[in-house]
Parts: sequence; structure tokens; C-alpha cells
Amino acid sequence: MTDYPQSLPLKSKKPRLHGIFYWSLVREFASTGLLVSAILLGIVVFTQLIRFLGESVSGLLAVEGVMAMLGFSALNYLPVLLSISLFLSVLLTLTRCYRDSEMVVWFSSGIGLTRWIRPVLGYAVPASLLIALLSLVLSPWAMSRADEYKRRLESRDDVAAATPGAFRESKHADRVFFLEEVDTEKRRVRNIFVRSVQNGRDGTMVAKEGYQETAPNGDRFLVMINGARYEGVPGQADFRVVEFDRYAMRIEPAELRQETPNLKAYSTLYLIRNPTAWNLAELEWRIGLPLSALILALLAIPLSYVNPRAGRSLNLITAVVIYMFYNNMISVTNSWVGRGKLDATIGLLSIHLLMFIVLLALFYHRTSVTAWRKLKR
Repeated sequence: MTDYPQSLPLKSKKPRLHGIFYWSLVREFASTGLLVSAILLGIVVFTQLIRFLGESVSGLLAVEGVMAMLGFSALNYLPVLLSISLFLSVLLTLTRCYRDSEMVVWFSSGIGLTRWIRPVLGYAVPASLLIALLSLVLSPWAMSRADEYKRRLESRDDVAAATPGAFRESKHADRVFFLEEVDTEKRRVRNIFVRSVQNGRDGTMVAKEGYQETAPNGDRFLVMINGARYEGVPGQADFRVVEFDRYAMRIEPAELRQETPNLKAYSTLYLIRNPTAWNLAELEWRIGLPLSALILALLAIPLSYVNPRAGRSLNLITAVVIYMFYNNMISVTNSWVGRGKLDATIGLLSIHLLMFIVLLALFYHRTSVTAWRKLKR
């Protein structure tokens, strides 16, 4: 008669249970995180699109630059959005487990609260690495490209910056342009209106069509065909009307502005090599984003506890308050570092170390309460 080991089935079920526990949570974290990220990114893209379209209508931004600026803006906001999505995805998933009594099943299977750290880290660590890549590399690159692109658009000449169907003032504030239609194939514009001041006299010119012409010396002109110029004030003796078949108006060349980019447009390597106070503050912000995202994901484990007697939304309100406090304190310490009131290393470590202590205290409180309830039963 063959004897079979009695402990073999018990040993084979335990790893299988933990594997189901781990992967089911990671999948739910990822699906919830993608949904939250898509919603937040959609809101940001929509608001930025309205802003850029308004600038395009007013002539401050070229129509062809709307999509490019929208992409740069989305890359700039993406690290913060992913950090919020990481926190909310863990919080909402574990809150649902409490409300649907799944936590009771897992706790009854011998899986304590600290065992939730591993699946949360399995989801949060890759997300934090992605946030670090965006914060340290891609977002500064997007901001520098956006500044350069916007600077080039603002440095265009008056005719190139004119938008069909909208009035556009010249950079010297001495002319107002209006072009009704642009024919890109023939490189001509139709129904031109120009109001200008020359030699102290107001003048208005209208023409049926026009085009740009470049002289041998490099000067550029707007050539208007079949039009008229009105000078002076109507009703006065010096008012005159001059009709012309061809009239060339010089286009003032626009200089490419050399502006110092903002701190968010500097590369991370540049900030390290030039450790000024504000550069260190910006570097602290970029490093702090992935650190705070990882700590917030772990904070969501004890914060997800739902007490039916205290209301189902109390834990969400507490989580939002803690997130706002954490985020505001990061901004405050960055400001103190930039103003020289706080050392950069202390500013970076103090707030994150404080929140890590809060994390340990919440874990201790939740595990102590759970153990006390088990002994009481």
C-alpha cells in the first residue's frame, strides 16, 4: 500500500492562491489607472485646446501651431496626471474591495494588510519609473520645444502672421492688416485692407489682391494690385484719394527674439551642472514627483479602509486632504529652496520622510485595529 504525503496539497494551493491574489490586483490597478489617466488627460487636452484655439483666433498663435503646442502641453502635464492616477487607481480599487467584502475573504485566507504592499509595488514601481522619465527628460524637452516654437511664431513678419478673416496689428503698432482670403496655390491674398500712419497722416489702403515680393537686396514687400489709398480726414481740404495699379509696401523684418527659457524648459543635466537656488528647487520638484507618487500609492492601502458606521466617503475625503497637504508642502519647500531659506537636500528629504512616517503610522494603526478585533472575537 502506497503512502501519499498529506501536506502536498496544502503546499501547492498556497502559492497558487498568492499568484491569483497578486495578478488579479495588478490587472485591476492597471485598468483603473488607464481609465483615470484617460479621463484626466482628456480634461487637460480639452481645456488647453480651447485656450490655443482662442489664441489662434486672436492671431497670437498660427493655426498650424495649435496641434504642436497641444502635444507639448500634454507632455508637460502628463507626470502630474500619472501621479494622481496612480494614487486614485490604488485607492479606488482597494476601497471597492472593502465595500464588496472581498477584503474579508482575503483576510480569512491568511493575507494580512501588509501583504498588499507587494502587488501595489508591482504596479506602482513601473508607473513611478515612467513618471521619472517624463519628469526628468521628456517634460523639459517638451517645454523647451514649446518655447522655441512659440518664439519663432511670434517672430514672424506682419504679413506671415496675419490670419485670414481677422484684423492683425503690426508689431510696431503703426499698421492694421486684414486679409479676407489666402490662395496658397497661387501664393496670393485677396481683398486686402491696411490702415497705417505715415508722416503723421492716417491712411487707408484697399486692394483686390496682392502678393509678396523679395528685392535683390533681400528686402521684402507686400505688392498690392488694383487698389486705392485714402489719406487724411474725410471732409477736410487735405483729404485725397489715390488709385493705383500696383503699390509696394515694405515689410519690416522681424528679429528672432532671444529669450531666456523658463526653469521648466531647462534640461535636468543643465540644472545639475548649474546648481543655483531656483535650479535646485526645480530639480527637487522633478525628483519629488516619482517619489511622491510611490509614497502615495502605498498610502492608499491604509487609507482605503471603509468603515460602514462612519460613512462610505470618509476615507476618500481623508485621502484627498492628505494628497492636497502633501502636494502643497512640496510646493512650499520648493519655494523655500528657491529663495535660499532651506537647504536643497533638507527640502527634498524632509517632506517625503515625513509622509513616509505617516505611512508607517497608518499601517501600524490599521494592523493594530485588525489584530485587536480578531482577539476580541
